[in-house]
Amino acid sequence: MSSQLYRLGRTMARRRGVVLLVWLVLLVGTGLAAVATGGQLEDNLTIPGTEAQDGLDVLGQRFPQISGTSGQLVFVAPQGDSIADHAAEVTAVLDEVADVDDVVAVADPFDGTNPLALSDDGRHAIATVQLGSHLGDLAPQTVPALEAAATLPEGSSLEVHLGGSVFTQTSVHVSATEGLGVLVALVVLAITFGSLLAAGLPLLTAVLGIGAALAAVLAIAAFTPVSSTAPTLALMIGLAVGIDYALFVLSRHRSQLATGMDVHESIARSVATAGSAVVFAGATVVIALCGLFVAGIPFLTVMGLTAALAVAVAVAVALTALPALLAVVGERLRPRAGSRAAARAMTEQSGVEPSEDGRVHHTLGARWVVLVTRLPVLTVVLVVAGLLAMAVPAKDLALGLPDNGTAHEGSPQRETYDLVADAYGEGFNTPLLVTVDIIRTTDPLGVMAGLADDLRALDGVAAVGLSTPNATADLGIVQVVPETGQSDPATADLVAEIRDQRATLEERYGVTDLKVTGQTAVTIDVSERLADALLPFGVFVVGLSLILLTLVFRSIAVPLKATVGYLFSVLAAFGAVAAVFEWGWFADVLNVAKVGPVISFLPIILMGVLFGLAMDYEVFLVSRMREAYVHGADARRAVRTGFRASARVVTAAAVIMISVFAAFIPAAEATVKPIALGLAVGVFVDAFLVRMTLVPAVLALLGDRAWALPRWLDRRLPSLDVEGAALEHHLAHEAWVAEHGPVAVRAQDVLLGEDHEPLAAPFSATVPPGRVLVVTSADRVARRALLSAVAGRLRPSGGTLVVLDRVVPDESSWLRSNVDFVTRWPSGVALPALLGPGWGKGPGLVVVDDVDQPVPGRPADPAEAAARWQALVELASDGRTVVAGCADPSAAYAIVPDDLLTLPLASGSGAPEAAPSRAAAPTGGPTTSAVDPSAPAPTSTQEVAR
Repeated sequence: MSSQLYRLGRTMARRRGVVLLVWLVLLVGTGLAAVATGGQLEDNLTIPGTEAQDGLDVLGQRFPQISGTSGQLVFVAPQGDSIADHAAEVTAVLDEVADVDDVVAVADPFDGTNPLALSDDGRHAIATVQLGSHLGDLAPQTVPALEAAATLPEGSSLEVHLGGSVFTQTSVHVSATEGLGVLVALVVLAITFGSLLAAGLPLLTAVLGIGAALAAVLAIAAFTPVSSTAPTLALMIGLAVGIDYALFVLSRHRSQLATGMDVHESIARSVATAGSAVVFAGATVVIALCGLFVAGIPFLTVMGLTAALAVAVAVAVALTALPALLAVVGERLRPRAGSRAAARAMTEQSGVEPSEDGRVHHTLGARWVVLVTRLPVLTVVLVVAGLLAMAVPAKDLALGLPDNGTAHEGSPQRETYDLVADAYGEGFNTPLLVTVDIIRTTDPLGVMAGLADDLRALDGVAAVGLSTPNATADLGIVQVVPETGQSDPATADLVAEIRDQRATLEERYGVTDLKVTGQTAVTIDVSERLADALLPFGVFVVGLSLILLTLVFRSIAVPLKATVGYLFSVLAAFGAVAAVFEWGWFADVLNVAKVGPVISFLPIILMGVLFGLAMDYEVFLVSRMREAYVHGADARRAVRTGFRASARVVTAAAVIMISVFAAFIPAAEATVKPIALGLAVGVFVDAFLVRMTLVPAVLALLGDRAWALPRWLDRRLPSLDVEGAALEHHLAHEAWVAEHGPVAVRAQDVLLGEDHEPLAAPFSATVPPGRVLVVTSADRVARRALLSAVAGRLRPSGGTLVVLDRVVPDESSWLRSNVDFVTRWPSGVALPALLGPGWGKGPGLVVVDDVDQPVPGRPADPAEAAARWQALVELASDGRTVVAGCADPSAAYAIVPDDLLTLPLASGSGAPEAAPSRAAAPTGGPTTSAVDPSAPAPTSTQEVAR
């Protein structure tokens, strides 16, 4: 991956103008698409297949008059007056409201059909305003029209308040406080880089990415339901990771510039190294967010996908637009020699602290890592104890979905909600609807009255309001008002009790299909489904963490330690949310409108996002430690060296992330506020307590065991190469080519098979472009293994193998897609037909085995054998390179002796095979090298004759 990213970075830098133009067109295009499609956001948090949602669907089909969204008009008479004395004013307002477009019915509180409309104190009256559209389909002018209609004449002593579900937020809410997070990020970046120009680039690219992502989300909303929370979540996460990803790439670029590296070369290497970690970190966030589908909840899946889109765009911007901008800025980002910025950049590049006059200037990060690794057992005990203490409040975390009681104080919906709760009771804000199929009964009115009485007698029921059949007398509804509010566990218990009584009530009244529905029941069903999905999602995330980190760090201990640390971070974040929203700590300071249950999908969102962010810091910190260890440092020194090289950048990234999340807390809606708080606390805990304190201590405690991986597992795991080892191989090959010239195949002491049981002796070969290499061996298995390795189908167990400038096995996937590999040549088939219609468009390499073998069951045909070798030589004459395998190349030498290079393959036992006819035998033991049949034998095993 690092080699491919190296080429990408170099291309982006060279074609910077085109790249930036493409991004500008993409940004404008998505913006125009969002405007043209007119996508609308909605807050219908529904789950198909739940009883409550099925009930709403039945209402929409058979009782459409009450299936749309609704509002509440609450009239309040002056102290000492009766609301009945103001009936004329109330009626006048209701008439005005009834004339508003989309209003299908307005309940008159004085007509006697709903005895619950008038309060016990006689001062309050509730009128329900029924609309014909669902919340997500409301016209933008509907709510303003309702507010204008619900206006009393000048001088009236009556009060009227408009509330209800029509006020549910359905647009992206961004306030000025979110800008504070960006401002803090700018300050942190300026301190980190010591340059305002460098500080501005991550912000610019982050805004570019989030702008394109949000425009795309709004355009998508025209074709599929997207909740109003989704864009805010995408904005929050996309902005944070966008800044961080750019910071990592830019930091590596600046540190390389400080060493004197060329600008374009530094850009390419930054994208290859830091970019590899960005790809991995971004991929983990995207996978975790997309993994929300595990919950089986459509709106949650859409939220995860929109946030994942923002992260994916942030990764794309960091790998394409940022390198182009770095190329535009050029030398202006190079730190001045002798400056503090240059000294910091050198430390980040090498992990060695700056010194002056023989004295080392210890950085804060260096002092910190020495402190936490001096007594690692004590550090581990203290950190774990602190994290467990932070997690204690999590046991009281209650989940639900927000209602108007969580709206900001002073808002119309909150005032109306509080009035209803005070005058009528908490449950009047969130009534339940019980639907029942009454088509088989001959007394629909009597059945509905009896059903209402039975429901009224249940514990937890404050009152029963409307109880009536529909116009066709095939469906009845009962409005049940609970004693408690929507988020109270007692309301969920009441819903469960009614459902438990279903069979009894259906048998008693001869009805069928009794369902508990309404917005409150939908909320309860959503919360229960989310709670059930939490464990599977947790298993998914933890399992993914173990797998990915094992691939990256080639270790067992590192993934286990990282995963346990992630779980500590999640529990601490849950604890912080519970302490604020359940216990009320700092609720006033954080502008929490109402202490109580938090949004029910918070645990899953927190787990998914924190997983990706935890992997960010794990990769950027531990990969530098492993890099130092692989290059010869002892285990403890590797921890300290890697920490010094990455601590400053990780600290800046964490502070930026915390600032962006924290900026959403003061003014955010009740849905986003606890998520923002949980993410801010979670990032703080994970970055500073887990990754920068617990992780170095654990790694120092484990020593060499931290980097151990069983050999059998190491051989079976694919290599992600986040640390850029493949790039080192690629750059070494480029240096070799610069000295020796172009080469199609370069093998150096390549070993196939196990170390203790190789398939063949180590071999070396150098094949220029446009030549034919003949691999000769009677051992067909060993010969086929060599050819498979050259074609990218088999991973060598040792040595260096580069094919078409692609390093094997790091870039074997490219070879598998671009190199023609023919295992057997059928008789009578021409070479172009054998390779397929696209054979002439390949990159220049064909691998063929068994060239000298006839078709089974047929005698050898010398003419056909000659034609095959001649076809391969002609192919090479057109510029293609050919690697051909055979047991006996004598026929080839007789036909085209001057065009072949030969590689006699020694057996795996270490004894070289007899040299084939007309081929010079290799000298020097079991290592074999390609030789020209007309050239003298090589003087050493490393010499290759052309």
